Amino acid sequence: MKTIQFKPIFIAAVLISLGSCTQDFVTITPKGAFLSENYYSNEQQATAALVGVYDPIRKNSGGFENMITMMNAGSDDHYAGGGGATDGAGLQAFSTHTLTATNVPASFWNDHFQGIYRANTLLVKLPDTNMPDNLKTRFVAETKALRAIYYFNLVRLFKNVPLLLEPLTTTNIYNVEQATPEAVYVQIEKDLTEAIGGLPTSVIAATESGRLTKAGAQAMLGKVYLYEGKKTEAASMLAQVNGTPGGTSQYGNKLLAKYSDLWVFSNKFNSESLIEVVHTSAGNSDWGFWGSGADEGNTVNVMVGIRSYSRPTNSPAADLPSGWSFNVITNDLYDAIKMDPRFEATVYDMKALKAAGTADYIGGYQDTGYFLNKFLPRKTDVRTGGGAAELNYKQDSYVIRLADTYLMEAEALGSGPRAQALLDAVRTRVGLPSVPVTLAAIKAERRLELAGEGHRFFDLVRWGDATAKLGSRGFVAGKDEILPIPANELLGTKMKQNPNYN
Repeated sequence: MKTIQFKPIFIAAVLISLGSCTQDFVTITPKGAFLSENYYSNEQQATAALVGVYDPIRKNSGGFENMITMMNAGSDDHYAGGGGATDGAGLQAFSTHTLTATNVPASFWNDHFQGIYRANTLLVKLPDTNMPDNLKTRFVAETKALRAIYYFNLVRLFKNVPLLLEPLTTTNIYNVEQATPEAVYVQIEKDLTEAIGGLPTSVIAATESGRLTKAGAQAMLGKVYLYEGKKTEAASMLAQVNGTPGGTSQYGNKLLAKYSDLWVFSNKFNSESLIEVVHTSAGNSDWGFWGSGADEGNTVNVMVGIRSYSRPTNSPAADLPSGWSFNVITNDLYDAIKMDPRFEATVYDMKALKAAGTADYIGGYQDTGYFLNKFLPRKTDVRTGGGAAELNYKQDSYVIRLADTYLMEAEALGSGPRAQALLDAVRTRVGLPSVPVTLAAIKAERRLELAGEGHRFFDLVRWGDATAKLGSRGFVAGKDEILPIPANELLGTKMKQNPNYN
C-alpha cells in the first residue's frame, strides 16, 4: 500500500525480538533502562530506537490530550463538551481561548520534544551502528522526516521553540534558547527534503507497516511550504503527490469512491491515506496504562461518544457504545453542512433521533445534539477481550489524506484549469457539481471535507480568519494564534514566554 502508516505490528515485532535477547544483552543493558553509549550497536537495537522515534506520532489521536480533540475544541466547528466546565481543563480553556501557562496541557510540548530527542540521539548513533548502508540511509530518512513532523506541530502550536538538533546534556539543558520560527521552518524543510530521497515509494504491508514513504513526506513538505506562504513550491511538491486530479497517482493513491468508507474502522491503509496513525485493540490497554503513553487505542473514539446512549429494540438508529461527549458539533457547522452529501458521515444527529423516539441520551456540557460521526464507534467495534474497552478502539486516524493535498494544491495555485480540476475532483466524489475555483470556495470545501479532523483551527489562523470566526469565543488577535509555553518548561532556562501570556 502506498501510504505512510504507523502500525503497532511493526513495534510488536521489535519488542518480541528484544524479549528473546541473550544474557549478553541483559548485562550490557540493565533491566528497566539502557545505556545509550552501548545500545545502538546493531540493526536490532537501531530498529528498536527507531520505533521509539515513531511513537509520539500517535499523539494525533491517542491519549486524552490528543491533537484531534484539542484542535477541534479551539475551532468554530466544535465546543469542548464533555461532562462539565472542568472536564478536561485544557480542552475547556482552549475552547474559550483562556489558556494560561499553568493550564495548557504540557504534553503538547513534552511529547513532541520527546520524539525530537529520540530522533537526535538516533541520528548521532546510526553512523557507528553495525548494519547495511542501505538500511542506515532509510533509517536516517525516516528519523529526519519524523523530526520534521514533530517540529511542524511545535512551531504551529507554540511558534517560539528551541531548535535542538543534537541530544541535550546536563551541561547545556538550561542554556537552551528559542529559535526564530523562520529558522525552525528552514530546518523542517531541510529534514523533509533530505528524507524524501532516502524513503521508499512503498512499504510491504505484511512486514513494514508503520514505515515512512516518499509520498507522505512530499505531502508534508508541500503543506509546510503552504504554511510558509511559498505557494509556488507548495503547488509543485503537492502535484507530485496528487498526479492527475481524480486519477491514480504515481504512488498508487486515489480518492475513495465513497466518502463514508474513510471512517470504516476496518478500512485501514486505503488508497486515500498518505500519513496514517494506526491504533490497535490488541494491546489490552487498561486504566493502569492511562496517561503513561502506553495505551495503543484511539482515544478520540470514546471521547466523542454520546453519553448514556440507548435505543429501543429494533430501532433504525445505530447501535453505539456510550462515550464522554467531547467535541460536540456547533450549530454553525451543522448549518454549513446539513445539506451537504457528507453530512451523515460527519454528523450524528441525536437531536433528530431523540425527537423521533428512535434513540436517547443524556446531554453533556455544551450539548447541541450533534456528534462527530467520523469517530463514533459501533458496538461491533468494541473490544471484548482483555483491557478496558474504552482504551482499545482500533480506528486509525489520518494526518494527511489525498483530498487534503488536492485542496492544498488548489489553494497554492489559486486559479486556473488544474486548480479547478482539483476542487472538482473532491466535490465530484460526493456528487456535488462544479463551482468556480476561488479562495472562498476552497476554504468552504476544506471546512466540510475535513470537518472534525483537527485542521480547522490551524486553517483559520493561517488564513487570518481566526478573529472573525472565533472572537465570540474569546479569541484575541496577537495572542491566541498560538499556545502559551507550559510554565514548568521555562523554569531555570533562558526561554521566554510567548507574547501576552505573562
